[in-house]
Amino acid sequence: MTTDLTIELAPSSSPRSAEERGRLLRDPGFGQVFTDHMVTARYLPDRGWHDARLGAYEPLTLDPATSALHYGQSIFEGLKAYHQPDGGVALFRPEQNAERFQRSARRLAMAEVPTGLFLDAVRELVRADRDWVPTQPGESLYLRPLEFATDPFLGVRPSRGYLFLLFASPAATYFTGGVRPVSVWLSTEYTRAAPGGTGEAKCAGNYAASLVAQAQAAEQGCDQVVWLDAIEHRYVEEMGGMNLYFVYADGRMVTPSLTGTLLPGVTRDSILTLGRDMGLDVSEGRISTEDWEAGAADGSLTEVFACGTAAVVTPVGEVKHTHGSFTVADGQPGAVTMKVREALLGIQQGTAPDQHGWVQRVA
Repeated sequence: MTTDLTIELAPSSSPRSAEERGRLLRDPGFGQVFTDHMVTARYLPDRGWHDARLGAYEPLTLDPATSALHYGQSIFEGLKAYHQPDGGVALFRPEQNAERFQRSARRLAMAEVPTGLFLDAVRELVRADRDWVPTQPGESLYLRPLEFATDPFLGVRPSRGYLFLLFASPAATYFTGGVRPVSVWLSTEYTRAAPGGTGEAKCAGNYAASLVAQAQAAEQGCDQVVWLDAIEHRYVEEMGGMNLYFVYADGRMVTPSLTGTLLPGVTRDSILTLGRDMGLDVSEGRISTEDWEAGAADGSLTEVFACGTAAVVTPVGEVKHTHGSFTVADGQPGAVTMKVREALLGIQQGTAPDQHGWVQRVA
């Protein structure tokens, strides 16, 4: 899906000064600081996508009857721009995010943003705000594409109008404290997604429904919740909004299969390839909580890590559930986990060869 829609460039008349920008970039955290610009485009059935514009980052004005606020037609994506050793800026597999954004739109009966418009918006925003791209190792410019229904109408039907937005946020590490093993809570009380539901779509409702389980995990002293299958509550699916990988002593590296209830992560897909490059026996399959605990106990399971755009690769050290807890290996980051993380970051940050053509220079 492509478009020849041109994005009007109307830069902010009052961007932050270099001094203020530098102060904010010293400790940006995650999702707390936003750059000077955003891209917007609108959709109507008789006009298609139109009024694409890069302008100042600013608040939105919405009618109280805006249908997204009532019926949840809202989807988003997450991708990053990375500082390169020569001073340039690059994206990592942005076309994959464009395609997933379209799949999410189809599942929620929304207008699909053409690949060309999505990629042009990303490139123009990064070029406009390239001075906001952090230069410290492990940091990046996080990009948030968003689409939601705009009809001021309370009838239950797909909206006819939609707004596409793209804005950016300089980001340090997702988890505070850098690369450290996280503790997780196995949720058997709540379900993230069921077969036939919206599990493989990146929609707002999935995340709203996850918050009570995440709060429960925090009450148990854990960093994240691990979602299990909706039928038996035995098989591992995701950790929070991230995919999981299991590393075994015999050289296998397994990630839960995509069943329609898991988000098909871009980082997950990339690690399938990187693992094979490293000579690992990489596969997709079903992993039960019993197998997880037994493997940790007998040493056959040596590492577990989560992966995603925001968190990159994060080791899992301790697992808690209603009947007790256990530790994966010695609870510290494993060698394979760190090798995968370094390989991925090396490609993204331009310090390692990009053998698969994943990196796209934009500035």
